[in-house]
Amino acid sequence: MASLPLTAFEGDAPASPKRPVTVPRRGGVASWADDDELTPRGKLKFRTVWISDTHLGTSGCNAELLHDFLHSIKPDTLYLVGDIIDGWRLKRGWYWPARHNDIVRRVLKLANKGTRVVYIPGNHDEAARDYVGLAFGGVEVVAEAIHTTATGKRLLVLHGDEFDGVVLYARWLAFLGDIGYSILLQLNVYFNRVRRQFGLPYWSLSAYIKHRVKNAVSFISRFEEVVAHAARERGVDGVVCGHIHSAEIREFDGITYMNDGDWVESCTALVEHQDGRIEIIDWAAHHMALRRTAGLAAVEAPAMLEPA
Repeated sequence: MASLPLTAFEGDAPASPKRPVTVPRRGGVASWADDDELTPRGKLKFRTVWISDTHLGTSGCNAELLHDFLHSIKPDTLYLVGDIIDGWRLKRGWYWPARHNDIVRRVLKLANKGTRVVYIPGNHDEAARDYVGLAFGGVEVVAEAIHTTATGKRLLVLHGDEFDGVVLYARWLAFLGDIGYSILLQLNVYFNRVRRQFGLPYWSLSAYIKHRVKNAVSFISRFEEVVAHAARERGVDGVVCGHIHSAEIREFDGITYMNDGDWVESCTALVEHQDGRIEIIDWAAHHMALRRTAGLAAVEAPAMLEPA
């Protein structure tokens, strides 16, 4: 199994008896179980998976990587943490390629095959909030959820727009910002189209720019603190959210803040292993690693065939 770039939250997970392999991640290394975490069909087994901000209905959605990820996993529970379908963008013009249908069908198939699927609408798919308390095709629609990990940690799960002052008090500014962001994401599509012509892997220009703008960095930091404070007031051990397109696991005075990222810039998900470890999977980086491995194999294969 190819190694995956991860960022880890160990919590109180017991030591795993499984054979670990070393995988790269920000700030060090994390353990990753090998064959014991694969189904007989070769899918990655997880206790829980969180994804958000897929923005289906926009050209910025990395539908191929998202579809590949959903086809590669078999979770017990899948949380869809908001902004799954971008209603704001669809109101301005219809965009819905076949691959977006495939993603919806894949989610429904997971629900049909025994995965518990919980959908928490965000601000871009806020119309779905009218259906909180109902279930469609095995998908539960809820305003928020409390998730209990394998180690007994209680995590508040919500989208996070509730803590965004721009969304709450200046919706006109949020819509204006969304238009500007959509333009940036469109540039990102063309940028990566050129990269593919040169055989280069996906790389997010929009994420690069955002993380180097001082005000954006300040907003993200403040958002994380506010969400962690709200979790503390709710009496839980941690919080999982999306909304700001910035995957992260951080501690704030005993509260674990976790953001599962997005699928328009970073292509990340948050996963819980059977022993309670929670980690960020960077699926775009995973594909880059596979490309490098394939490239090395192509170079080494002729040498292996040469007679000694």
